Amino acid sequence: MKNNSLFVVLLSLFSAFSFATDENISVKENLEGLKIPEEYKNWRVISASHRTDNKSMRIILGNDIAIEAARSNQTNPWPDGAILGKLVWKQTTEKNWPTAITPDEFIHAEFMYKDSKKFKSNGTGWGWARWLGKEQKPYGDENDLNQSCIACHTPVKENDWVYTTPVQLP
Repeated sequence: MKNNSLFVVLLSLFSAFSFATDENISVKENLEGLKIPEEYKNWRVISASHRTDNKSMRIILGNDIAIEAARSNQTNPWPDGAILGKLVWKQTTEKNWPTAITPDEFIHAEFMYKDSKKFKSNGTGWGWARWLGKEQKPYGDENDLNQSCIACHTPVKENDWVYTTPVQLP
């Protein structure tokens, strides 16, 4: 039954994915000049996660470089050119299956861009960006930029700054 529950959560996230990829969303640049990659709508899933502290669920997507690295277990470090995307929703109980959770309100989209030369100065080799809500409002200001992302990811510094554990496919 545990595998069935995971399947339902992943299936729910895939169906909610269309909510976050509304064609009417305008892509905005953050203060560092990073944009939401337009092609992310066609990326494949690397993993899924559920935060019990704030009752949110997310799917983690990757561009082709990230997918290849994840499938070949070459993620520490991730290769230059890898982009990881995280789409986050509040969770709710599935009305037709009370023991399952499903995505509800879209919270934000986050992206990590691996470029060890371009982002060398921040000490991580990653560029970080977040866009809030369906409006995709860029997060951060000139006093923060990606410092709050780096502070949050410091506990996984030895894992190339990435929390995500790619799912292992059979």
